[in-house]
Amino acid sequence: MSARFAHLFAPLRIGSVELKNRIVSSGHDTVMVRDGLVTDELVAYHEARARGGVGLIVVQVAGVHETARYTSHVLMATQDSCISGYRRMAEVAHDHGSAIFGQLFHPGREILESRDGSAPVALAPSAVPSERFHIMPRAMTSAEIAEVISGYGQAARRLRRAGLDGVEIVASHGYLPAQFLNPATNHRLDDYGGSDENRLRFAREIIAGVREQVGNDFVVGVRISGDEFSHDGTHPHTTLSAMTHLDRDGGIDYVSVCAGSSASLSGAVHIAPPMSRPAAYTAPLAAAIKKVVGVPVMVAGRINQPHEAEKIIAAGQADACAMTRALICDPAMPAKARDGFAEDIRACIGCNQACIGHFQRGYAISCIQHPETGRELRFAAVPTPTVRKRIIVVGGGPAGLKAASVAAERGHDVTLYERHRRLGGQVLLAERLPGRAEFGGAITNLEREARRAGAHLVTGTHVDAALIEELEPDHVLLATGARPRRPAIEIMDEPTIVDAWDVIQGRSLPSGHVVVADWRGDWIGLGVALLLAGQARRVTLCTTGYGAGEHLQQYVRNEMLADLTRARVQIIPTARLYGIDADTVYLQHTLTEQAVLVEGVAALVLAQGHDPVNDLMTVPGFPDDKITAIGDCLSPRTVEEAILEALCAASEL
Repeated sequence: MSARFAHLFAPLRIGSVELKNRIVSSGHDTVMVRDGLVTDELVAYHEARARGGVGLIVVQVAGVHETARYTSHVLMATQDSCISGYRRMAEVAHDHGSAIFGQLFHPGREILESRDGSAPVALAPSAVPSERFHIMPRAMTSAEIAEVISGYGQAARRLRRAGLDGVEIVASHGYLPAQFLNPATNHRLDDYGGSDENRLRFAREIIAGVREQVGNDFVVGVRISGDEFSHDGTHPHTTLSAMTHLDRDGGIDYVSVCAGSSASLSGAVHIAPPMSRPAAYTAPLAAAIKKVVGVPVMVAGRINQPHEAEKIIAAGQADACAMTRALICDPAMPAKARDGFAEDIRACIGCNQACIGHFQRGYAISCIQHPETGRELRFAAVPTPTVRKRIIVVGGGPAGLKAASVAAERGHDVTLYERHRRLGGQVLLAERLPGRAEFGGAITNLEREARRAGAHLVTGTHVDAALIEELEPDHVLLATGARPRRPAIEIMDEPTIVDAWDVIQGRSLPSGHVVVADWRGDWIGLGVALLLAGQARRVTLCTTGYGAGEHLQQYVRNEMLADLTRARVQIIPTARLYGIDADTVYLQHTLTEQAVLVEGVAALVLAQGHDPVNDLMTVPGFPDDKITAIGDCLSPRTVEEAILEALCAASEL
């Protein structure tokens, strides 16, 4: 075992359970649930993390009452039918030496959707609306409060019967227990409101009800936001007081500390903080709670690397670290760190695109760097080829590197050619934008994987039809990417028009007002506008969508929009680029076709998407079926699709 992470790999006792290490996969929705029940996909997903050496798996939230269905794919623990699925997860976790807890959950007013598309009736302590989801809840009756409290206990009993090691009561992120704690959302005048003691009663009765059902030899924990970072969130002092009292009551075995609130756009960012947030920035919140409780404390929040977790535990800020997205990106992270191969860890970059981004669109979670996550059954056993082939990969961006890695790992003779001196493709541009530096880690990870797999990486070499003919490969994987798209617009005089790529690469622009015309609604338009605003320029961002960054994961988008607001960037939505003259950009409103003019303009920056670079899709004298296009050269999209297509193509060779 590596002495480098001595604290991280020290055992930890939580109640009746001893964890083999202090790495935790905290509860997170996966969209791998059907009809409220565990699926084969969910079992395989958690088995991958257990096999990778995680100390504790906390299974995603499970509704404790019918009114807890906050999405159409929420796991439910309201019937005995849930027990068999939970038992399967417990068995695979225990087979690999991991402990496993399950989350007990009621969202209160924080409901995203219903089972059939109709607006549900949300329950809450009081009729205080949710700003983010625009839900007006109904105040719970005393009978409903008792019924929900009973539901927590009954759900805990079922999870114990299934063989889990513990349960975690979710009182974080502004969900129902937090709504009772918070005087801004709890206006009750009965036994459950009006004073700090009464507002804490709901949580106390939940814990007592759970203990009554599971006994004292079963772990019971509480998850809490150390700071909800929301205008109407629970004050940190209230949280500290609540945890002090709950700890003194003696009913809980640990506290899991996170940050943020589901109830507001600004608070929700902290549920899965993007790369613009510092690593481990929530550790001080855990340290504050650790000072007032006597049970172990876990912490979650941008802890992506073992050395970050080691530092937190060594400093006494927490006893264990939730590294959930790190484990989504690399399920084998614990084993690599333990065995001295930390440099081989595929580090999470906090992009949020395929993990929580998938969840928020109703798809099974995955990872842009590791698309095998969420597809464990599909890629569980990629067969070893019967014939070793000579494979050429053309292009050293994300698609090319992933294809080279997978093909070489399967035993093929793989050579990748990149025409530039550096590998990376468009990622080399993305990492130069404000708040996006960590994105470059994707290429660091992919290049290391390709070299470790035995692929030959050749840079500074342009591949053409003649070279393919000369090399005589058995197969060509084409990953030549894309170039900036220049739409046909009306141009008068001699205005300054540049592509976003030019700006990112440092091209100078004339002084004055700059317009960024954004078609796609992704990180390029937003990022270039921020980059230019950081140069003390006046910037206007025009986008064809309803709002800027429309196609970004919402937490990433909201962080960037906040930065744009602070930088005083003007945003013009629903505006299609039409033309430009010496000092005016002409746009059309996408709904009315009316003219929209931006005057006094010194330069126009185009963020109008991309055209594929696909010149080698057909090579004279070389069979078309021996050329497979992947990524942007097939159709310009994102890193996620490029890497997934590379995995699929290389797995089939």
